[in-house]
Amino acid sequence: MTWTELKTALADEGYIASDDLAMALHLSLVLGRPLLLEGAAGVGKTEIARVLSAVRTTQLIRLQCYEGLDAAQAIYEWNYQRQLLAIRADQTKSEADLFTDAYLLERPLLRSIRQSTPPVLLIDEIDRADEEFEAYLLEILSDFQITIPEMGTITATARPMVILTANGTRDLSDALRRRCLYAHVSYPDLETELKILTTQCPDIEARLAVQIVGFVQSLRKEQLEKQPGIAEMLDFAAALMGLGLADLTADPAILQAALVTLLKTEADRFAITTEIAQRLAGRAA
Repeated sequence: MTWTELKTALADEGYIASDDLAMALHLSLVLGRPLLLEGAAGVGKTEIARVLSAVRTTQLIRLQCYEGLDAAQAIYEWNYQRQLLAIRADQTKSEADLFTDAYLLERPLLRSIRQSTPPVLLIDEIDRADEEFEAYLLEILSDFQITIPEMGTITATARPMVILTANGTRDLSDALRRRCLYAHVSYPDLETELKILTTQCPDIEARLAVQIVGFVQSLRKEQLEKQPGIAEMLDFAAALMGLGLADLTADPAILQAALVTLLKTEADRFAITTEIAQRLAGRAA
């Protein structure tokens, strides 16, 4: 599959990728290298992993990162309760009997390298995890293998397609970056975002679609704590369609009410008054 065919396949699944992103994803698949996607929250970084799994007809395995994430939660741990019950039931069991697959709890990273068909492994928001956790990833991303002291080294039966996402919460290590290809995912331009909207909401009226995208793109230029992402834009469109609004300037009260789908902090709700919303709607019209 060429990069243009991949871009078309993604579009068929509802994901409109830029040429740069489609090429980066294509090279990641061809070279067998992880792909690191950086960008603001809500630009579609996580979604591309889901869509890729649909395109490749394979499993999506997701590891959601957070502060304090450790190897036991991400790679594996032993089912100590089951081991204890086994010892109570049969006190002749040796240590070798207890440290086998029967008592192993696979977490996302280990599970991803033990699939018969290459899955898509999504390591989401890696910059939220501690720097120490990145060290756990290096062996996996370099050799696609995991060492379990009681069992030895487990090598991937099928190398997963790895996508890492980061929102810029902290700087990632050079060692991690060297093991990945890289792409920055930005908010789409007006034409691309309009195509996303009409792809996801094929029944929307063309004039309303243009107004919605123009309004959201203007809103992102305001001084907001959290800019609305693509998912919020789609929720906004669905809300307006559900409320029966065919023109953004027709009913200021409905437009203001629908902003709950776009503005996600109290400060942002306070900042975008009815007058400002109408001004932005007027520009979009």
